[in-house]
Amino acid sequence: MKFIGGTQADGILERPFRLGAVPGVMWTRDQPGQRTALVLLAHGGGQHKSAPAVAGRARQYLKELDAAIVAIDAPGHGDRERSARDTLFIEQLTQARRDGTPVRNLMERYNADIATQALPELFEVLTAVQALDEIGADVRIGFWGLSLGATIGIPFVAGERRITAAVLGLTGSDQLREQARRIRVPVQFLLQWDDEFVDRAVGLGVYDALASTEKSLHANAGGHTAVPRFEIEAEARFFARQLADSA
Repeated sequence: MKFIGGTQADGILERPFRLGAVPGVMWTRDQPGQRTALVLLAHGGGQHKSAPAVAGRARQYLKELDAAIVAIDAPGHGDRERSARDTLFIEQLTQARRDGTPVRNLMERYNADIATQALPELFEVLTAVQALDEIGADVRIGFWGLSLGATIGIPFVAGERRITAAVLGLTGSDQLREQARRIRVPVQFLLQWDDEFVDRAVGLGVYDALASTEKSLHANAGGHTAVPRFEIEAEARFFARQLADSA
């Protein structure tokens, strides 16, 4: 894991890095010392590691947590090379929108393919970050991912014992519902009531399948991208509560 420079602003240090072919970024408060928590952020489809929805959350979380906040570019996004699969998906999505045809199934298949590739990358990044002196193996770890980020995050959280708590949502499928049955950590789940990409009943089915004894559903009016600003603040409070007791 190699850091590539860094910038400081408003008390926050932002450091880009690479781990093999995977580009990422880490945000921390600019004071030295070991961090009390770690949060992994998985961006949505068409976004990247430093997109406003990602960077804004990192900065909001750091108001509540002395944490390391880490995001990477998903396959085919940001600074990653686009494969033939990525190019075909963009062409098909553009044509479907031009024709006015539904895109849910197309997005579901593509996101599932991305998740298959992203899962081992996330595991490697998490392991590399924990090896840093300022983090450590015993730090409590949170995961945030919506839309594509949740399609990656649900199987990741289901299979990764190091995760302490997660914010997930804006996704759904039969496969994800089955994977959600293996999640037992506290979860805050977001659902947009008028989501044009995720059927409401399917999204509710994923929430219902979560095996967590502590889970909450945050449902808001509006479409897929209309998550209210106050949900970011709620996420920060959720992680502050769940990740507060570092070993």
